[in-house]
Amino acid sequence: MVTFSEAQVMAWISPWLWPFFRVLGLFTAAPVFSMRTVPRRVRVGLAILIVLCAQPSLPEMPVIPLDSPIALMVVLQQLLIGVTIGFAARVIFAAIEFAGEIIGLQMGLNFAAFFDPMSGSQATAVSRFYGTIAAWLFVVMNGHLLLTSAVVGSFTVFPIAPEPLAFIRTLQPQVWGAEVFRLGLWVSLPIVAMLTLVNIVMGLIARVAPQMNIFSVGFPMSIGVGITGLWLTLPMMQAPFTAALERMLGFFR
Repeated sequence: MVTFSEAQVMAWISPWLWPFFRVLGLFTAAPVFSMRTVPRRVRVGLAILIVLCAQPSLPEMPVIPLDSPIALMVVLQQLLIGVTIGFAARVIFAAIEFAGEIIGLQMGLNFAAFFDPMSGSQATAVSRFYGTIAAWLFVVMNGHLLLTSAVVGSFTVFPIAPEPLAFIRTLQPQVWGAEVFRLGLWVSLPIVAMLTLVNIVMGLIARVAPQMNIFSVGFPMSIGVGITGLWLTLPMMQAPFTAALERMLGFFR
């Protein structure tokens, strides 16, 4: 009868178990993959597939008994690191959606809010449009491969250890909010400038011809100029989106 010791079993499953939890945490928070339309079994299957394919590139994993308190701490660390990688990519999506909020406010379309079943929250029309464009860019520019590269490289930058929150001191995710405002303002600034100019012109017309109903003229003009600005600036969104995504995921590689 063939018998196996606990040490032998742990030596066999350790190279697969700890990376699996980190990749699973990534798919829990990563954009596109974390949508409600993606079934849980698909996320689990993708996590297993990535761990199997990336196994030759991963460093040697420590052997930790599953019935020890250290194992629980390690599992918590892997989940937190994976969620943080997904959150880093989600920050860029939040910045693009923030730009849509600013543009929609200037166009006067922020009243067109609806329930978004994907995120489970209220979303404005322009913000949701920008979020969809960001999702398309993410797929077209192989963002899923960038996420895979980041999670595989994170095992070298943040090795497995029984300190769940130690990596946060290095990443400092509390400063990532600045990226949301910086990228959001950068993307929305051209259209905001165009709409500000329209408002100035409308103000001058209201002073010169006070008998004119400025609202019946200004509202369609703001929407028309805003849509024209969207058409002109959308082709230029790929460069800052790609650069920001690579910069955020570069912390883990």
